[in-house]
Amino acid sequence: MRITVAKFAGFCYGVRRAVELTEAAARSPNPCVMLGPVIHNRSMIRRLQAQRVEVVERPEDVPEGAAVILRSHGESAAVHRQLQERSIPVVDTTCPNVSHIHRLVAQAENEGRTVIIIGAPEHPEVQAIAGWCGDPLIFSDGGALKKYLLDHPEIAGGPVTMVSQTTSTQATWNFCVENAKKLCTNIEIFDTICNATYARQSEAQRLAAQNDAVIVIGGRDSANTRRLFELCAALCPHTVWVEDADELASSDFRECSSVAITAGASTPAWIIKEVYDKMSEENMEIEESFAELLEKSIKTLHTGEKVTGVVTDITPTEIYVDLGTKHAGYIPVSELTDDPTVKVEDLVHVGDSIETYVMRVNDAEGVVTLSKKRLDTVKSWDDVEQACEDHTTVEGVVTEENKGGVVVSIKGVRVFVPASQTGLPRDAAMSELVKQKVKLRITEVNRARRRVVGSIRAVSAAERAEKAAAVWSAIEEGKHYHGVVKSLTSYGAFVDIGGVDGMVHISELSWSRIKHPSEVVNPGDEVDVYVISFDPEKKKISLGMKDHGQDPWANFTEQYHVGDTANVRVVKLMTFGAFAEVVPGVDGLIHISQIADHRIDKPGDVLHEGDKVDVKITDIDYDRKKVSLSIRALLEDGQADSEESSED
Repeated sequence: MRITVAKFAGFCYGVRRAVELTEAAARSPNPCVMLGPVIHNRSMIRRLQAQRVEVVERPEDVPEGAAVILRSHGESAAVHRQLQERSIPVVDTTCPNVSHIHRLVAQAENEGRTVIIIGAPEHPEVQAIAGWCGDPLIFSDGGALKKYLLDHPEIAGGPVTMVSQTTSTQATWNFCVENAKKLCTNIEIFDTICNATYARQSEAQRLAAQNDAVIVIGGRDSANTRRLFELCAALCPHTVWVEDADELASSDFRECSSVAITAGASTPAWIIKEVYDKMSEENMEIEESFAELLEKSIKTLHTGEKVTGVVTDITPTEIYVDLGTKHAGYIPVSELTDDPTVKVEDLVHVGDSIETYVMRVNDAEGVVTLSKKRLDTVKSWDDVEQACEDHTTVEGVVTEENKGGVVVSIKGVRVFVPASQTGLPRDAAMSELVKQKVKLRITEVNRARRRVVGSIRAVSAAERAEKAAAVWSAIEEGKHYHGVVKSLTSYGAFVDIGGVDGMVHISELSWSRIKHPSEVVNPGDEVDVYVISFDPEKKKISLGMKDHGQDPWANFTEQYHVGDTANVRVVKLMTFGAFAEVVPGVDGLIHISQIADHRIDKPGDVLHEGDKVDVKITDIDYDRKKVSLSIRALLEDGQADSEESSED
């Protein structure tokens, strides 16, 4: 039986974040409780309760002195206000995707728009979304939405904003969008289905169509797990839903040759592993029939055939093998391995199962001469050919640098990798790869000429594409990544965030005014970035590095007031004056008339970019966030002080 586990099974980003925040709160010395189950998985909730984090159902049930953990599905604005009024510490594990919907519907409410939510009315996520706007309309499917809009033309003709529960199916959402566009004249539509949900559902449907049975793992009260089960059951009648391995009757799958396993977004990895292990153990219980054993005992062997037997005896010159046939088999020690330094007792032991190659059959004496060495060579070529056909990845060791490339040994087979396929830069020495273990794809096999060609670069490209798909499936605005600077341009820096490059515009690299990104970063630097915006269709990602939690203007106004003296850096010269950085992110203007205590033709006569000078802050426009600076005023103040001193 072939068992396949879905790549997108188990915790999504939002659930993983919620569990991590809850476990971190549990480790703190202060007591805390969950306001409703933080995720929809009873096994996980029991594990959290074992860490002394209990569940309460209402805000008023939160004990005095305890912090409250808000679940990943989110809570209404009223609940947030109630907790704030009681000064209860809050650990908010609301999924960022859900929080985004809260902001959308709250804004729509402020603009006087009717809010339509597509989702299950009783689901806590939908109830929380509804709690951020006045009187939303909630529909579970496109049919109900269409009927309501036809019956209420005054709603259809007014301003409408439509969002979706993050775990809705794409088909349901698309049908709702189609009807809403036809019937509404002023509508804003926000596709708020989580990318991870779409990827999970798409993969589950593909596996359901390709396998004899599907096992869906997840809590009974998990909406996204229910949708997975419904989608799979529509394509594969033999679909079962279990919460854990204890509910699995693996004997029900004895007639299946292939089984797929998927899981809802709130299913922990350890439950998925338990289900997989149980199915794998059951899969090992294979019995041979008497007829099969009988056929083996009378089977005739032929030269060049692969056979498997059990080692029965080892002598200094031969290894005897029971093949389960009328022939007695033996392997000359010279046919065991090519390595003269290896001892026989280190390779085989009595009772070992061993696969060999038939060299010669002597029916008269009932003896078969076998070779392990030749089989290994044949198998290696077979494996290489199969890898070429299946486009699978193989591993080998670079043994030498050859003309125009390198040679990689894969189980004794020499594979040539052209320089263009090594993945190294053009100016890099290929000797860097020698003795390194590498992954590669086989691109050409010619057994007659004993020629094999491979590509290391193809594996790197495939891995990068897989990582890129994972990034795009989970990307969201505001999400933080640890990346590596790949290259610089005059307008910004490109950063690899794990298979995908995003661009940090020069204005987002630093609060300070800079002329070139190299003033802040260089290729190869590891940096922390966050997503400002992204376009999946154009495959573009805009990133930021500046900490927007720090407001430069607020820092400036706390430090400086009109009349204060500041040491500033000249960042740009203009015909009418010079701009100078007071604090990172806040520049002030030194008008040309304020640069010196005498008339000058141009600012460059006195100042140069990069100069640090003392100035007096002569004016602050708080509304327009503009600052006026003066060197002249500072000089005049100094002269006045000097004159007063002389009079004294």
